[in-house]
Amino acid sequence: QVQLVESGGGLVQAGGSLRLSCTASRSIFRFSPMGWYRQAPGKQRELVAIIGSSSSTNYADSVKGRFTISRDSVKSTVYLQMSSLKPEDTAVYYCYANSREEYWGQGTQVTVSS
Repeated sequence: QVQLVESGGGLVQAGGSLRLSCTASRSIFRFSPMGWYRQAPGKQRELVAIIGSSSSTNYADSVKGRFTISRDSVKSTVYLQMSSLKPEDTAVYYCYANSREEYWGQGTQVTVSS
């Protein structure tokens, strides 16, 4: 079993930045992909960004150019740097990892005020 623990969420004004972190309970070397999803109230969970073991990345169109995903295998951590935040980015953000099985974090709230 793998635990994913997210941190870094909070309240920020539009145009501001936040960095989310997701730390795994064991090495992420073989996890591919890892990534971030989000779910806003009344909406389905959607992909935000994913990163492969070779650090290849993919982003939702809505966050391209504003968000950057990265991974640090030594720290077993995946990051999501979010810049130029908009009110529509408000959601619970979930960390995701795949290593034969799928793992999810508990979620961290991001609220962007206008």
